[in-house]
Amino acid sequence: MDDEQTKIERLLRANAVKIEPADPFSDEAQACIRSYFDELQQRFDEGFNPGLSVSANPEELVPPWGLFVVARLDGKAVGCGALKIQGNGYGELKRMWVAPPARGLGIAQRLLESLESHALAAGVNVLQLDTHRNLTEARALYTRNGYVEIAPYNANPYAHHWFEKRGLGRP
Repeated sequence: MDDEQTKIERLLRANAVKIEPADPFSDEAQACIRSYFDELQQRFDEGFNPGLSVSANPEELVPPWGLFVVARLDGKAVGCGALKIQGNGYGELKRMWVAPPARGLGIAQRLLESLESHALAAGVNVLQLDTHRNLTEARALYTRNGYVEIAPYNANPYAHHWFEKRGLGRP
């Protein structure tokens, strides 16, 4: 297969991805979160214990307190992300993950855009997040999308970088 045909097929695959709100209590959502935790366990030098991290429990990810979205390709969940609404115009992004076989299709970008859109609709004007030093792809995604590094705003033991994006409602 030549490069042009491969590129066209990847674009078609990327276009087939659907991102929609999902029930964070569902088996599908919980499977995504388990896969996310498993990957963090492998990628973090110190391992990962979700009980020590900042919470993003299912009950925190349902309207009006938050939102959970799932990316599906061919009907199968291949990514997820969550929004926790903090109040006073603030929100926090959590649980951003894309399955390794689906990476490179722009799914993380689309998950981020979806969560930002939902945050804006919920009255959030400032989004924050924290991330680990080993998640270089995530840091690049956030920086590319206008997030700036800020001082720590929580005590997450797995966070080394804290980001914020202000003015979601501005063009």
